[in-house]
Amino acid sequence: MDTTKTSNPFKIRFVGQDPKKSITKVEEKVREFAALFSPLEAETGELIVFVDRRTGAHYCECHVKASKFIAHSTTDVSLDPDEQGEYRANRDLVENHAAFERMKDDAINLRSFSNIVAEYNPGQNSEMPLGVIGGQHRTEAIREALNSDADEHHELKVYFHLDQEQRLDVQVISNTVIAVSGDLYDRMLETVKGPELRNWCHETGLLKPGEDFGDKAHRGGLITVRLARTFVINFYEGKKNSSPSFDTSDTSPVIPAVGVESSVWDELRKKKPSIWQDAELSEAGKQFANLIAAQRKAFENKKGSTDNKEKALNIAVMAAWAYTAGYLAKNAARLKRHYGLSAKVGGDPLNSSALAKGKHKTDPHNYRGLGTRADAKERGRLVELFYLQAEKGEGVSPALVNVAIAKYHVKQGQLEVQKLQKVLSEK
Repeated sequence: MDTTKTSNPFKIRFVGQDPKKSITKVEEKVREFAALFSPLEAETGELIVFVDRRTGAHYCECHVKASKFIAHSTTDVSLDPDEQGEYRANRDLVENHAAFERMKDDAINLRSFSNIVAEYNPGQNSEMPLGVIGGQHRTEAIREALNSDADEHHELKVYFHLDQEQRLDVQVISNTVIAVSGDLYDRMLETVKGPELRNWCHETGLLKPGEDFGDKAHRGGLITVRLARTFVINFYEGKKNSSPSFDTSDTSPVIPAVGVESSVWDELRKKKPSIWQDAELSEAGKQFANLIAAQRKAFENKKGSTDNKEKALNIAVMAAWAYTAGYLAKNAARLKRHYGLSAKVGGDPLNSSALAKGKHKTDPHNYRGLGTRADAKERGRLVELFYLQAEKGEGVSPALVNVAIAKYHVKQGQLEVQKLQKVLSEK
């Protein structure tokens, strides 16, 4: 298709375009981009625009000089500029990585980089209309090399006129090339679903105002989408399972998978759209934020104690605590004692040393105690511990840890017997 205009005499050739669909707005954006960035392909007479047949997204692959690229581009890109413009889709820049140092050296020595993925979107940022989606480290290397007059051509893959679903797709496939973390992928998916989970974390104190979810789980880092989902899911799991006797029912928390669509989470949001207005859930979130703060404060000036300091954010601890809070939601006295764990005199509300000594004869020799793993056994043991603690509210002690572990294994044995008896009765 020849769309030559006398005011801008280069051709735009659309490849894969459905002739029945309008391309006027896309063409306008392409010509705006070309006027500002002067891609080599336009200067030589023809710019090819491709159509991703899976999503219908339009893009071109072209070469732009570093000076033009850097002058009008940004890596500060929002996944949802209309509704959640303050939250970023990209990972944090890893400045001390050896590969990044090599990249910067290559750029200074006039290497031409390729496959930098971007969206031309002047509506989001008129001064910097080219948002870099994939290739932020290469972009920074090019930026620094430009200070040394390394003004080379670099290959860009530029998208135009994306809708929200197309934008998410581009974000995902661009970051997958550089092994996107599962937590970053979760964050992108949750951003598309809406701001509710993040807003809830802000309101409860699990995130500070303006903070976004972490892009990778690590001790001392920001709470991730997976952790937040784990808390909410298990609060409702506990409420759902609170009718049978605690001692004779399976009280195992669940943990949603990371980096994939979570059917458990999606089903919960669909069935309970009003969870964000649930005062009981909100109070549980605030109380757990208090526990995190108290645990951190207990070890804030102690060297080599990061594991103990961040004990509350072990995903098994979080899942079990939330499950217990949901289970006790209708038992005001015991729930108060459960929530009171964060206020125990003497600091270290989780009693890390007691947890570390808690073991069972079936545990492997390298088991380091409760709150160090995330498997189903770990989660189940911790539910027993928090449930027992709420009986008297005297805090976590070595004796309580031992009883909780023993009760867990007795319960699992009873549940196995029930299962076998059921099979026997059906024969």
